[in-house]
Amino acid sequence: MASGVKPRVKVPKTAEAGEAITIKTLISHKMESGQRKDDDGNLIPRSIINRFTAEFNGENVIDVLLEPAISTNPYFQFEAIVPESGEFTFKWYDDDGDIYEAKKKVSVA
Repeated sequence: MASGVKPRVKVPKTAEAGEAITIKTLISHKMESGQRKDDDGNLIPRSIINRFTAEFNGENVIDVLLEPAISTNPYFQFEAIVPESGEFTFKWYDDDGDIYEAKKKVSVA
């Protein structure tokens, strides 16, 4: 597991049924492209978040594949329609096989 990796998510706690809400996510990750060299001239191994997914009550909301050109600490902002109360599950997939996960609940009024 990469050190210092921390996912952050902002989701409204309540929403109206059928309302589109704005979701903001950020994950602290160094993101190494695999093309830079260290002080000794050796290639630094690639280490990036290569995929991001979000689900609401088990249904896919967004699924993004990322390439080495992605910036350090990737940030995503998107809208999702909330038909009912439930839980969002966010996952970030690392090159080393680690999966970082965050969950947030939303109540429909």
